[in-house]
Amino acid sequence: MRLMLCLALLCPLLLRAAPASLREQEIAECRPGEISTWGDGRDRPAIATPLLFVYSHRGAPYWFGAAQVEQALDKALQGWAGCGVPARLLLGEHAQNAWRQGAVLVQWNEQGAARNFGLADLGRRTLSLGPAAFELLHERNPGHPAEQTLQMVISHEMGHLFGVMAHSKRCVDVMSYYTGAMGEVCSIRDGSRLAKGVEYRALLPTACDVQRCRAANAGLPAGQR
Repeated sequence: MRLMLCLALLCPLLLRAAPASLREQEIAECRPGEISTWGDGRDRPAIATPLLFVYSHRGAPYWFGAAQVEQALDKALQGWAGCGVPARLLLGEHAQNAWRQGAVLVQWNEQGAARNFGLADLGRRTLSLGPAAFELLHERNPGHPAEQTLQMVISHEMGHLFGVMAHSKRCVDVMSYYTGAMGEVCSIRDGSRLAKGVEYRALLPTACDVQRCRAANAGLPAGQR
């Protein structure tokens, strides 16, 4: 599934953060009836349990260190931990070998990312990050904190591998799309509209993201959750 983020490629004002109070409340709690998606997919169980990830740093933009990307992967895994699906990042493993043995390969691969910031391929068990998109972001807006974009992309694409397929209408969810196929706009709890030039989406899974993940994986045997 593609992560189609406006981000700061052509929107330098995205350096501004959204007001903290309401956004933080939306991240921390999921109220009854609040979950809503664009209907562009159907949530399903995670592609494997346990869900293992292995990272290859080959082809990464020079400003990202391997440890930095691994830290972002670990943060995303911690964020999705509430889903109940066992998951971890394999360290010190040969990436291709681990992938052949069933791990999800996190790689920098333009073809795999399909010219996006990131793309999860459930069939091939890959999470591809797009070097060209990050390079363009760096070129157009060098002051933008690229590590935040990286975290958001990893958290979002990892969510698809955990089984959260449909994109959320809640602007704040890491699994959100800001607009639907017909140009509809995502929602904020107080009914306000998404402000232009403000990044509202969370960097890590929100309470509603995790609740959807738990529901998608509820059929797993207790020992596998």
